[in-house]
Amino acid sequence: MKTYGLIGFPLKHSFSGKYFSEKFKKENIQVCEYRLFPLESVGEFDELKQQDIAGLNVTIPYKEQIIPFLDELDEHAKSIGAVNVIQFKDGKTKGFNSDYYGFKNSLLNFIPKKSCSKALILGTGGASKAIKQVLIDLSIPFKVVSRKAGFDYTYDDLNSKTDVIQEYHLIINTTPLGTYPNIDEKPYFPYKALSDNHYLYDLVYNPAETAFLKAGKNQGAKTINGLEMLIGQAEKSWEIWNALAK
Repeated sequence: MKTYGLIGFPLKHSFSGKYFSEKFKKENIQVCEYRLFPLESVGEFDELKQQDIAGLNVTIPYKEQIIPFLDELDEHAKSIGAVNVIQFKDGKTKGFNSDYYGFKNSLLNFIPKKSCSKALILGTGGASKAIKQVLIDLSIPFKVVSRKAGFDYTYDDLNSKTDVIQEYHLIINTTPLGTYPNIDEKPYFPYKALSDNHYLYDLVYNPAETAFLKAGKNQGAKTINGLEMLIGQAEKSWEIWNALAK
C-alpha cells in the first residue's frame, strides 16, 4: 500500500483528502491511500518522513516553513519560495509547487485575453507567492495588499483612495478569510468601487460563493472560486509523485 497525505495545521476541512480518496475509488487504484497528518509543529515532519510515505501535499501554515526540512527544491518552487508538494524518491525529499500550475490554467480559463491590464493580490502568505509568479510569467503587472505597512498598499490605503481600484481589473484573494465556518468574513476592501469591468478570484473554495465573491458580484464583477485551481494542483501533485513532472 502506497501512502500519500497532507500536512498542515489544523486539517479540519481537507479538499485533498476527499479528492484523492474519490480519485482512487473512481480510477480503481487499490494500492494507494491518502491520509491527513496534522502537525502542530513543522519540526514533526522529521519524524513523519521516517514512515513509509510515497508523497505529501503541504498546506497552511507550512508552505514556506517546510523548505529547510527538504533535501532539495525544484527550480520552480525555489523561485516561488513556497512548496505544496513533496516527492519522496530514493530516500530523498524534493519540494515542488503545483499551486502555480493549478492557478495559471484556471486563470487563463477565467479572464479574456488582454482584459486584465493590472492585478491586486490580497494577502502575503505562502499561497500568494505562486500567484505572483504566474502573473509575472503572464506579464500582468500587480501590486500586493496587506494589513501591514511595507507592501504596495494596505487595506486602509485602498479604502481611503478608492479611485485606485479602477486601475486594477483583477482582484485575487489569497487570504483564508471567508472559509467555512467563518463564511461572513471577507477582506477589508472598497467593494463599492468595483464594476462589471472587474474580475474577482478567490482561492477559497468552501463555501462555493464566499462573502468576498458575493460582494463583488453585487457590483457586477465576474467571479470564480478556488475549486478549479485545487483540482488542477491536485492532478499536478499526482503527476509529480509518479515522477512524470518535467
